[in-house]
Amino acid sequence: MIASDKWIRKMALEQGMIEPFNENLVAKGQVSYGLSSYGYDVRVGDHFKIFHNLNSTMVDPKAFDERSFIDHYGDCLIPPNSFVLAETVETFRIPRNVLCVCLGKSTYARCGIIVNVTPLEPEWEGVITIEISNTTPLPAKIYAGEGIAQILFFLGNEVCETSYADRKGKYQNQSGLTLPKVLPPAHEGVAR
Repeated sequence: MIASDKWIRKMALEQGMIEPFNENLVAKGQVSYGLSSYGYDVRVGDHFKIFHNLNSTMVDPKAFDERSFIDHYGDCLIPPNSFVLAETVETFRIPRNVLCVCLGKSTYARCGIIVNVTPLEPEWEGVITIEISNTTPLPAKIYAGEGIAQILFFLGNEVCETSYADRKGKYQNQSGLTLPKVLPPAHEGVAR
């Protein structure tokens, strides 16, 4: 079942599920953000990592080369046919019986800008790292501090047996823009 604005408001205000939390949808003169009927529209922060090929490195999720990005603060121009990583203004604390799905905002989608975030799993906590792709042959502008995506909250029919926190997920409690990482194999002494 998808959660309503009433449930989202209650969980945000009483349980700290979303901080900071905006009870109204802010839309005048900017890309909207805040509470909507069945979701919450998050804002993109002002820190971006812009992907580039200056060092001719390979994109490898198991050995990611941080030199593939340039740090930028403020509104961001995504190069043609490229992408950036960014972070949300909001921090989330997902309840154990909830799974969240993130969808890009239509204002950006209609400009060829695609937003990707993997599901927020039960008991995951942190700032969301967002991938924003520019599918056009032109530079694309992203406005820092304004809406970027909508989070939908799905309530489970029962509480899960094992949560993200129980598994000690590698992205638990991320406090800012987080690059990809893969845990070492179990035989190297690190529990998965």
